Amino acid sequence: MRAMFLASVCAGALFTIPAAATAQETETTAPQAEETDDDGSIIVTATRRAERIQDVPLSISAYSQEELTEKGIVGYEGIGRETPGVVLNKPTANFNNFTARGIATNGYNANLQSSVAIYIDELPVSTIGNTTVVDPNLFDVERVEFLRGPQGTLFGSGSLSGAMRILQKSPDLNDFDTAALVDFGLTGSDSFRQRYNAMVNVPLVEDRLAVRAVGFYRDEEGYLDNVGTGIKNSNTLIDYGGRLILMWKPTDRLSVKLLGSYEYSNPKDSSLTLPSLGRNKRVSDEPDRFTGKQAIANATIDYEFDFAKLTSSSTYSDFDQRFYVDLAGTFAPGSFPGAPIAFGLDADGYDKVFVQETRLASTLDGPFEFVLGGFYLNRRRDVDFFYRSNLAFLAARGLTGLPDKYFQKIFTHSKSDEIAGFGELTYRFSDKFWLTGGMRYGETSAQSFTEAGGYLATAFGFNYYDFALLGIPVNFNTFTPYAAVEGIKAKGSKPSWKASATFKPSDSLTTYATFSTGFRAPIVNARAGAASLVDPNDIIIPFGATSDSLKSYEIGAKGRWLGGRVSINTAFYLIDWSNIQAQANRVSDSVQFATNIGAARSKGFEFEVSVIPATGVTIGFNGAYNDSKITKLSAAEAAISGAVLGHRLSAPRIQGSAYMSYNFKIGSDVDAMLAVNAQHIGGYNSSFPNTPGRPNQPLSTFGETDAYSNVNMSLGLKKGDISAQLYVENLFDDHSITYIHPEAFLVSRFGTMRPRTFGIRLGYSL
Repeated sequence: MRAMFLASVCAGALFTIPAAATAQETETTAPQAEETDDDGSIIVTATRRAERIQDVPLSISAYSQEELTEKGIVGYEGIGRETPGVVLNKPTANFNNFTARGIATNGYNANLQSSVAIYIDELPVSTIGNTTVVDPNLFDVERVEFLRGPQGTLFGSGSLSGAMRILQKSPDLNDFDTAALVDFGLTGSDSFRQRYNAMVNVPLVEDRLAVRAVGFYRDEEGYLDNVGTGIKNSNTLIDYGGRLILMWKPTDRLSVKLLGSYEYSNPKDSSLTLPSLGRNKRVSDEPDRFTGKQAIANATIDYEFDFAKLTSSSTYSDFDQRFYVDLAGTFAPGSFPGAPIAFGLDADGYDKVFVQETRLASTLDGPFEFVLGGFYLNRRRDVDFFYRSNLAFLAARGLTGLPDKYFQKIFTHSKSDEIAGFGELTYRFSDKFWLTGGMRYGETSAQSFTEAGGYLATAFGFNYYDFALLGIPVNFNTFTPYAAVEGIKAKGSKPSWKASATFKPSDSLTTYATFSTGFRAPIVNARAGAASLVDPNDIIIPFGATSDSLKSYEIGAKGRWLGGRVSINTAFYLIDWSNIQAQANRVSDSVQFATNIGAARSKGFEFEVSVIPATGVTIGFNGAYNDSKITKLSAAEAAISGAVLGHRLSAPRIQGSAYMSYNFKIGSDVDAMLAVNAQHIGGYNSSFPNTPGRPNQPLSTFGETDAYSNVNMSLGLKKGDISAQLYVENLFDDHSITYIHPEAFLVSRFGTMRPRTFGIRLGYSL
């Protein structure tokens, strides 16, 4: 019935748009990735000032809303596949970890600050790797910019290997505008996908005051069957939210923008699979849940002086998350009732973040250009760790006395602060040559606390694991409370540097050489000093990890010829990464912690090519090659992390994508477009190859992802304000393994692409 419904909608939408008997040739251009200047060059703000992308001395990929819609990109996943040198490790919804240029020890990044900073307007939303991160809805955005290489001078300590910026559209002060985009898709024979997006822009006072409202709702039925819970299509996603933006411009110099947004993303189960059960199957005793609720409030004030623009951005974010996961794989393959015991973690997290950034950017055309600013971030994160059994398992084993299914509860919170000053200065010796220097100096601090109020259930001095594994019935009659513990406060301060030289031998070609550095803030392990309850001889959780350090050397060239019909961007880089923050994992109870290990080197190149060979035809392709390996490692570091000297890091050697579109006319008032885009991602290691804490013992969960290709096609028609687009995603129904979870506690730990999906997008824009 759903397939018939989808087919009827597609047919109805297409045949309500009149078609002429003959096609007429027309002048069409490729969709631009951002605003353009008089000669069609793309304008970006990656340096906090509006510049032609061709003149910015770093590697940038930019995407407009039109391009995102045309390629069917609604979230992080599409950005990761389209951007050279970048990989998105996405085991399931709301669990996103970008890596760039090979700077990754595994795809999970647990307990570590992300190596790629993610900004929604002025708010950094990237976070620690094993917490939920809402996958934002990419509708009504001005553009998405992905900056590769260290971006520490302007974007802080989290931008070790890159930064992604999601810039949302501001209200239009003069024109009333509305837009809507509806997407219906069918995956397989019975998984129906619905996406609804709408926008309205209303000028309240011409040239002075306007409001813009955006709303969205997604109901995407899952395609995996959970054989443990018995739920079919268990990984269904419900996601909804919106934002309201008010723009006030009382004078030509002053503007004030107020933004409020909310998103609730609720996947009903994980999308990780267990291939041994068959295609599209997973197992857990309860659904694995990674949900997020994020509310954001922002006030941005801009003031135009005669010589510079002053920007003040104040943002408050309230983020509630759920991290519920079956840990039964810790003890044996399978899941309850197939595993020896029922064992899981229900963790609830609550983040409250305040960010203030103030900067001054020059606007004069003189030889000096500058950006100066200050940054402050305050974050409090509360996490409640509830370790659970299963009510049916407790009854079957005769384990009584627990007030519910939880045998251990731990309440924690952490506080972190970052304060920094930054600046970049450019001096133009001529229109053909200029130098840029930048520095950011900041101080970070982090401290963790265990709160009173938790407990550990025991009987006769033994805990749940002992009785559950041995099959001995018992009444838990002792609940040992946890005392409040204040962790040591970790502080770190370190500068980030940038220096670049840009030379333009002609108006069509820009070359550059850039040196930049990066680091990540120190990390405090939440359970530092804790011994294992399963094996007291296992590793004692260490204090944490100090800052790592990165030095990057890059040369590049950007060319644009024949009035923009041909453009080529390329970059070569060499990166030295030392004192690497790495994830370790205690063997007996799967407790994760952060530590530091030796050094690595990453080298490679990236390129992007766009060609318009004929009227209405656009061809684009990009690619990247990367070689990143561990180059320095002590025996002690190898033992605790599982790393091996010479081991290739978790990044593909080769990746790339290609895109072709053909725009043409059907009659005098109907535009048509046929597009094909394909991406190829090479295989890469899931983690270090050995078991942390057990030197030279191979890690049972180690593996290499499949090299895979994804092909999408679309056919669209547009008449006036109405458009319709038929599409197919994953045309060849590739079922390759795109992600391998590095930890044994997950039984279902393999990620795959969504199976072949057919659909239609219906759009309206006034």
